[in-house]
Amino acid sequence: MVTQQQKGERFRALHERTGAFLIPNPWDGGSARVLEGVGFEALATTSSGFAQTLGRLDGHVTLDEKLAHCRIVCSATDLPVSVDLENGFGHSPEEVNAAITAVAATGAVGASIEDFDGKGIYDFELAVERVRGAVEAARALPSPFMLTARAENLLHGVDDLDDTVRRLQAFEAAGADVLFAPGLRELEQVREVCSSVTRPVNALAPMVSGATLQDLAEAGVRRVSIGGTLALLSLLPVLSAAREMREHGTFDWLRELKAAAEARRFLR
Repeated sequence: MVTQQQKGERFRALHERTGAFLIPNPWDGGSARVLEGVGFEALATTSSGFAQTLGRLDGHVTLDEKLAHCRIVCSATDLPVSVDLENGFGHSPEEVNAAITAVAATGAVGASIEDFDGKGIYDFELAVERVRGAVEAARALPSPFMLTARAENLLHGVDDLDDTVRRLQAFEAAGADVLFAPGLRELEQVREVCSSVTRPVNALAPMVSGATLQDLAEAGVRRVSIGGTLALLSLLPVLSAAREMREHGTFDWLRELKAAAEARRFLR
């Protein structure tokens, strides 16, 4: 049994290595087991992927539902798990502080906090205070916990890289361990962000046009995630098989079942 202390230490050490590492995003316990089984070293939950399992869109889950989901994912794997905690399920620094404490109690050793409330970007000062509240909670925990601060401008229609960098720099000064601007689309933008801060930067690979892991590492990225893309992709064979059965009454999709069953070997 790997302890939370050991997971936290391993997670922090990954961010201190040279180069970039991949942190894929499971959406349930089974996908976490598969991703561990193929050799990844850490995982991060996806808010959109989890919402999908409930038949909802991103941003439409409660904190209690999120915590229950985190317990399932963290108990399914021996890998360090960081949690997509959205905006911390509250606007005030105190609410964000409480959310960090609660998610750590599920077994997570990291979490990300956004400066977007579902409708708009938080004012600069409040955004920084919210990160301070999250950092305060993370530092009070008995085991290592990596706090990722997200600047959401570019993902939500605020096309202002200068303000995004300003926010990331302020989040760094507030104590965030990892910095993340998920709307970056060009490698040059990624380079600018990485050169503007000293803490590890997370990049969302599917949004950076044509970039490989090596490209992102050379741009200065330390950690690379994929968001809800795998979770969404998992619906494609379901959609294809469902349409075949409904429209043609055939079951040709069963030919793929043997290959898919290989994933079962990773389950406990």
